[in-house]
Amino acid sequence: MPRLCEFYGISIYMYFLDHNPPHFHAIYGEHEALVRIDNGEVLRGALPRTASRLVEQWRLDQVQELLKNWALAQEPAALGSIEPLQ
Repeated sequence: MPRLCEFYGISIYMYFLDHNPPHFHAIYGEHEALVRIDNGEVLRGALPRTASRLVEQWRLDQVQELLKNWALAQEPAALGSIEPLQ
């Protein structure tokens, strides 16, 4: 599972050939959430409130890059890294 980004102790991953809808995995310590790329819905798991807000802010800034990586992951092909939250 390639790591796309890391910021404030939060790691963002995406699996190759993963199931729909398009999503990413956000991991913060022992917490993990699967987050839809298009609308930010948490499909499974949970993050602490502050980490969840940071992930949502980052997702909004990086939707297009996430969708590009999702398409590459379905081929599968090498994924690109994404800029962290500033």
